[in-house]
Amino acid sequence: MADAGSRPALLVLVRHGQSQRNVVKKRNRFYLDDESRKSVRGVPDHLIELTDEGRRQSTVTGAALRDAYGPFDYLVHSGYARTVQTLEHMLEAYTADERARMPIRHHLFVRERDAGHAYDMTGGEAQAAFPWLADYWTTFGPFFARPPGGESLADVCERVYAFLQKLARTMARRRVLVVTHGGTIWCFR
Repeated sequence: MADAGSRPALLVLVRHGQSQRNVVKKRNRFYLDDESRKSVRGVPDHLIELTDEGRRQSTVTGAALRDAYGPFDYLVHSGYARTVQTLEHMLEAYTADERARMPIRHHLFVRERDAGHAYDMTGGEAQAAFPWLADYWTTFGPFFARPPGGESLADVCERVYAFLQKLARTMARRRVLVVTHGGTIWCFR
């Protein structure tokens, strides 16, 4: 990576606020049952929205960030509805003039991990469709294992690394805010 003079002066990573999917999955890899996924079944991941609590979290986070860091030079989101909404609510803490001076960009490299074919499945459905999956996951571990048709966290790390290289080339000594997803932040770290 480039020397410190060519890096952003500040890079702040924010995970989106609570989403509808977060609530119904309850921190599980798959939905518990058909009833639990009913409210989001068939909704593509990039269209999953924030809950009222997620909007509140975003507003509070925006105020805290403005108090701590003031305006940023560059704002980035993943393009997913929940990151766009998080950023919109965070920006409520800034004046209209401050908002006008902070360009907002969508960048695919900071998107959510692709969950693949099992994205909309219950645990039972995933077991029936991919009976080998649990053993595969145990053998390769959660970092290198790829969900069927999806991405491993190692794949996400490659995207994040490319994004960081771009920031080093284009955002030297600038203050950058990135609104992204939990797994993607883990890969940044």
